[in-house]
Amino acid sequence: MPNVEKMSLALTAQQAAMMREAVSTGAYATTSEIVREAMRDWEAKWVARTEEIRRLRALWDEGKASGPAEPPDFEELRKEARAKLKGAPRHGA
Repeated sequence: MPNVEKMSLALTAQQAAMMREAVSTGAYATTSEIVREAMRDWEAKWVARTEEIRRLRALWDEGKASGPAEPPDFEELRKEARAKLKGAPRHGA
């Protein structure tokens, strides 16, 4: 493993026991393997989260740049909603 940096971490007794059990049953070769898998899962979530934040910020900026909001036309919104409902498939029918 190139460029490996050793770190220490603190686990609860329950977490440590679960890791030892996973190794003793053969589900994982080592506790390090468990930590690496957990880090890959965390990394994927982190990347997805940061991309979502970036996307939301871009939408926010786009909305702010579009100018001031105008009062909604509730009657028009009701018409649009009714048209969508009318064309939607019925469940249980």
